[in-house]
Amino acid sequence: MRRKKITENTVPSLLHTEPVRSAMLRNLRYELARDLTTASRHDWWFALSKTTQERIIERMIATQSAHAKQQARRVYYLSLEFLMGRLLGNNLLNIGIYDEAVRALEDVGHQLREIRDEEYDMALGNGGLGRLAACFLDSLATLDLPAIGYGINYEFGLFRQEFKNGYQVERPDEWMQFGDVWEIVRSENRQEIQLFGRVENVFDEKGNYRARWVDTRAIIGVPHDTPICGYDGSSVNFLRLWRSHAKEELDFEAFNAGGYVEALQNKNLGEVISKVLYPNDSTENGKELRLVQQYFFVACSLRDILRRFHREHGSRIELLPEKIVIQLNDTHPAVAVAELMRLLLDEYDLPWARAWEMVTGIFAYTNHTLMPEALERWSVPLFGKVLPRHLQIIFEINSRFLKEVEAKWPGDNDRKRELSLIEEGPVQMLRMAHLAVVGSFSVNGVAELHTRLLKEKLFKSFHEFYPGKINNVTNGVTPRRWLLSINEPLSNFITGKIGDEWITDLGKLRELEKLADAPEVLRQILDIKLVNKAHLAKIIGRDCGVTVNPEAIFDVQIKRLHEYKRQHLNLLYILTLYRRLLQNPDYPMNPRVFIFGAKAAPGYLVAKCIIKAINSVAAVINADQRINGKLKVVFMPNYRVSLASQIIPAADVSEQISTAGKEASGTGNMKLGLNGAITIGTLDGANVEILEEVGADNIFIFGLKVEEVEALRARGYQPYDYYHGNAELRAVVDWLGSRHFIPHDAHDVLAPLMYSLLDGGDPFMVLADYAAYCRAQDELDQVYGDRLRWARMSLLNTARLGKFSSDRSITDYARQIWQLAAVAVP
Repeated sequence: MRRKKITENTVPSLLHTEPVRSAMLRNLRYELARDLTTASRHDWWFALSKTTQERIIERMIATQSAHAKQQARRVYYLSLEFLMGRLLGNNLLNIGIYDEAVRALEDVGHQLREIRDEEYDMALGNGGLGRLAACFLDSLATLDLPAIGYGINYEFGLFRQEFKNGYQVERPDEWMQFGDVWEIVRSENRQEIQLFGRVENVFDEKGNYRARWVDTRAIIGVPHDTPICGYDGSSVNFLRLWRSHAKEELDFEAFNAGGYVEALQNKNLGEVISKVLYPNDSTENGKELRLVQQYFFVACSLRDILRRFHREHGSRIELLPEKIVIQLNDTHPAVAVAELMRLLLDEYDLPWARAWEMVTGIFAYTNHTLMPEALERWSVPLFGKVLPRHLQIIFEINSRFLKEVEAKWPGDNDRKRELSLIEEGPVQMLRMAHLAVVGSFSVNGVAELHTRLLKEKLFKSFHEFYPGKINNVTNGVTPRRWLLSINEPLSNFITGKIGDEWITDLGKLRELEKLADAPEVLRQILDIKLVNKAHLAKIIGRDCGVTVNPEAIFDVQIKRLHEYKRQHLNLLYILTLYRRLLQNPDYPMNPRVFIFGAKAAPGYLVAKCIIKAINSVAAVINADQRINGKLKVVFMPNYRVSLASQIIPAADVSEQISTAGKEASGTGNMKLGLNGAITIGTLDGANVEILEEVGADNIFIFGLKVEEVEALRARGYQPYDYYHGNAELRAVVDWLGSRHFIPHDAHDVLAPLMYSLLDGGDPFMVLADYAAYCRAQDELDQVYGDRLRWARMSLLNTARLGKFSSDRSITDYARQIWQLAAVAVP
């Protein structure tokens, strides 16, 4: 692969800068009707983005032409989330004009850092699932692999988070209020899909008895494409996102009769599908909308995939498994298995056996959770209402599959109940993960521990039935976004020491190990971290109104808010430190700032209660003059990719403290470690592999292992045993449950959290791991006091995490699962 040296501190020549400057001024004038005197910073962002996009589109046209000319096999990546964040900085780096853009903006009196901040985050995801998908798109393009991502073009994303009196408040995330400069609307490739209706059995023109889906409601999906530029601009793939519309948006008869609201009813019903990511599913209407969303994007995508296939390969449908592979990113797109079967049976008139052979040769499934309750399940009545024909197909798939199970394990009804796609009960439920497993040729976990637990626990009988189907591809993150782009001081340091090949070969970072015992180098590492911390401290002061000391330990926990991720364990240690300081003002500890960033699902009451608890404790601690600023707590609102990009380079400590056996992998641990943060964590998810890579001396591991968690639960875990057995724990739990931190709120505000910890059985064993967590934190504090030792640990974390590049992950997928070859683009 061609590599071009791109660093952010290189002074570009005027020869290369002038074309960028001229194009920027042209876009300013002819796209916005602005000039040098009237342009705002947002106008300059738009003009530079358009200039960048023009260069990317040239490569995109060449890339897609090469793929079509070579009739390349493609991977289609189906994901309900793509957490892209801001694109300008990454696109400038990847297309190779970052330095030219810096100079061009300076020529007109602006700084690129300021202009980049004008961009809104693309609100197309929530957490690690969506960010992983975004990293994978970057790596697919960088590795010249033919690929297209498919998802939904959410108008308002998840939500914009605000805090009022410590409570999370959800607001619409109007990220598209100024349009999307990167998108290309492909109205000519719109797709029409059907919903609801009923199934009738008829004889076709050949005299065959068959099912027909009738009396349906049509929805239009319009594709919006975002080019995905690989590093050095060699290949440009694209992300295709569907926006929903009604087939007939205006009831003209109702409008003429004066029913103006009624006239737009179809329009509103059609557009609601792509309004919001993860609508609250605590109501039946919410559940229905989620199912409709999933089917909408899957059905549009499959029709589009088939359209492209026929354009390149004509009517040779038998080539389908040879030319396409579809990766299901978690269970959200699992209905694609039933939809492709429906298309092949009902529209292509293929016999069942041939259609099923093709389907199971096309789909691969990535599992992202070990918690059975988190796997997608739909009630049969709801599914039958929305997708009656698909329900028939899934029951038939299940019937044929259970005959195979009976043949392998005669008379074993327990196995059949376990493996069935239908969960029996008062209301039958469809198990979408089971459908994905049965309908795919590959099922992969996302970390070695996760995959082992899939085989031994969650999908044990599937593993025995399909030996070899379940495999592992450990997650990774793109170094272009998560080091080169977000951490300019550290990136420049690395490139200055070992060259720039690490940008596309992260394993090259191992060359930094030879510098780990050089005091002058270690002092450079400390200086770099301090610069990043000072920058974050200014943002915290601006956004949170809290003054923090950049010399303090920046202890960071940034991830989706969920009980198994145990932000409340972190909170208990914060209370422990606070209590120690109050009882002993000279308590020996390094000043510390605990930094949180997380959103809780709108209907997840315990998670929202944890946010309220952290904010309430933070308000008291931050205002307490008695502790002399030794302890600060900050919950940064509206956590998103651009905010993570500011926090991660500044982190000293990376909190990865989930209950062992609950986190599939995690990618925040990789991003933080790559930027020199030291992990404190359990042996869960990818933490296990991080420990193997960095060594036990460069990480703080604590708590119960998976087997110990299971053994304790089997014996009958009693949180009160830990509560009564540890005086310090009992004191902070009681303190949290008192009115001390919520003097002006209702007395039961924190009741859901307190119930979860004690009478609710502490399902994620927070109290069981408390003592070990405190010991690990106390050890961490002592080690931090030896500044050169800490710097050495930080440098070695950066040096040894090359395994966790998404380039390596995608290479594994391409070789082990997709059988996908790179295509050189002229």
